[in-house]
Amino acid sequence: MTSHTPADTFPRQYARTLRYTVGAPRSFSVAPDGSRVAFLRSKSGADRANLLWTLDTATGEERIAADPAALLGGGEEDLSPAEKARRERSREGSAGIVGYALDGAGRLAAFALSGRLFTADLVTGATSELPARGPLLDPRPAPDGSVVAYANTAGELRLTRADGSGDRALAEPDGPNVTWGQAEFIAQEEMSRDRGFWWSPDSDRLLVERADDTPVRRWWIADPANPQSEPAEVAYPAAGTANAEVGLWVLDLDGGRTEVAWDRTAFPYLARVHWSTGGVPLLLVQSRDQRVQRILGLDVATGATEVLHEEKDEVWLEVFDGAPAWTPDGKLVRISDEGGVRALVIGDRAVTGADLHVRSVVAVTAEEVFFSASGGAEETDPEPGWIAVGRIGHDGKRLAWEAANGRPFTSVTGAVHAGGITVRSTAEPDLPGSLVQVARDLPEGVVVDDVAVIASYAETPALTARPVFRFAGERRIPAAVFLPTGYDRERDGLLPVLMDPYGGPHGQRVVQAHNPHLNSQWFADQGFAVVVADGRGTPGRGPAWEKAIAFDFAGATLDDQADALQALAEEFPLDLGRVAIRGWSYGGYLAALAVLRRPDVFHAGVAGAPVTDWELYDTHYTERYLGDPNERPEVYAANSLGGYAAGLERPLMIIHGLADDNVVAAHTLRLSSALLAAGRPHTVLPLSGVTHMTPQEEVAENLLLLQVDFVKRSLGI
Repeated sequence: MTSHTPADTFPRQYARTLRYTVGAPRSFSVAPDGSRVAFLRSKSGADRANLLWTLDTATGEERIAADPAALLGGGEEDLSPAEKARRERSREGSAGIVGYALDGAGRLAAFALSGRLFTADLVTGATSELPARGPLLDPRPAPDGSVVAYANTAGELRLTRADGSGDRALAEPDGPNVTWGQAEFIAQEEMSRDRGFWWSPDSDRLLVERADDTPVRRWWIADPANPQSEPAEVAYPAAGTANAEVGLWVLDLDGGRTEVAWDRTAFPYLARVHWSTGGVPLLLVQSRDQRVQRILGLDVATGATEVLHEEKDEVWLEVFDGAPAWTPDGKLVRISDEGGVRALVIGDRAVTGADLHVRSVVAVTAEEVFFSASGGAEETDPEPGWIAVGRIGHDGKRLAWEAANGRPFTSVTGAVHAGGITVRSTAEPDLPGSLVQVARDLPEGVVVDDVAVIASYAETPALTARPVFRFAGERRIPAAVFLPTGYDRERDGLLPVLMDPYGGPHGQRVVQAHNPHLNSQWFADQGFAVVVADGRGTPGRGPAWEKAIAFDFAGATLDDQADALQALAEEFPLDLGRVAIRGWSYGGYLAALAVLRRPDVFHAGVAGAPVTDWELYDTHYTERYLGDPNERPEVYAANSLGGYAAGLERPLMIIHGLADDNVVAAHTLRLSSALLAAGRPHTVLPLSGVTHMTPQEEVAENLLLLQVDFVKRSLGI
């Protein structure tokens, strides 16, 4: 790590370094023969532009494979609106090479840069620009490396030969709102599927998504600070309204095409696609209410599909990274909630039990499946917030953990495996940043760190986080408590409290790591006891824990914040007469909900980019938890905030980026209007030109300072 600039304040450094991710290695891939590792990393913690690097696993030597500054001749990047939107969906704030794809040998890398197509030979170090009709998105080489497929902003899927000899369209849009080879909004935003096409193992055809968003309702996002600017049109599938029409086609390289057939009326969501040598292509499709999903096997010659497995759940079903998949010998690998346990299933048997909560499939080899997991049964949890990578035989035996520094139960922030090489990124509460280790399998299956550590150039944080982890209350709510640096209980007495949650689905905040807690520690150092609590609905604690919020955001998630606060006050110096709560996105919703519904507990709130009217949020997310608003209007009314406006009796600041196309500013405006109609004073802070992310240094820094000032004034500090 590099040291920080002395003149930096923590808020400015935190924003400038994108939460200390700039300069840290990321996006790892291992060649199938294990000879090299590819990854992205910038040259320093002050440079957001990522380069493509390789590491030789025989020598541990690192080498630059592609430098965007050299490839662009020192020119500035030019990003298309489509690319900016894609980065917003993936919360990507860095620059340079932000993604790449490899051929089947792990030798040829393809990537987009400033809307142009480049390749790098990871063995020779040669780079070249290929002819392409851009601005392009998501280039991917065929497994044999002979050709690169890519999508572009015109909606086409195109092919260009890796030797630079030709570029042609394989599919062109047949309507004004049609795209080929691109994941639609819902897939990107809610399913963690950012791909829209998949190569066959034989490099002779592709599976390609065709999406038509004509049925999707149009919204317009304006820039009120610049009234001369034309509003941006956004196809936004709000809860209860139409989604894009998504289909899948088999496209042969010689121009032949076959439509894939499945019951798209009953199963409109295409959640996952897997195509490997282990078996036929796999599709994971979901019903609109996400209570039924099917794994389909595809006959690429006819387009017909066969149901290989169907799963039902009376509440909802999740989708997972890395699954479904095939083992090389044709066993189906999936993650299932059947029996109330989130288990890894290989073939027809679950190979993990109630003591583990499986989170993703990392890799599948001929002998083992690598997977990430956290604690399952509560009594087996050694402490809150651990995530580990395990490996288990196809027969369910020989479970081993990928230990880091002798500690298997830490926080694994990423892992990949191929060719007998494992790359894992781990974090610990008392160490800034992450440690990226490259390890080689030994014949007996033991992993030792005998290859290399990939260096991080990320800056050292300007402060040190000191989380104290606890299970709080009867429900053993995972929590982390932060006290001011240098705090002395006899001298300083009880502290005003700042609850700092996300508190909702897909947002685990209590993790065994250091950097994710820096923001909370900074707030603590302003004179607060800060509490982060992961109540029901947050991931990592089992299906029942996650699904306890069904049709009831406003109950379970808020109750657990209040209960964690009361329980922790028995041990920590919390002044329950001075309690504020802050949060962003779902955390913003929770903060506003807290002061509206529980003014007896929460005395001030700061709500950033809050969802206030759930009918304004998207289909796949909102309908999973609250159902269809056309069928359950009372559920939406009970969980939205406008109906509680008359009850506001505590100070509330609402912050919102006016360019936000995820949680649009209408959420804040509607709540503000309801509060005004009820005669309830409140503060609104609009952020001109800011999206759901706030990467601008000055904005991010001043937002933190303004929040502290507001909370202190509201609590009488």
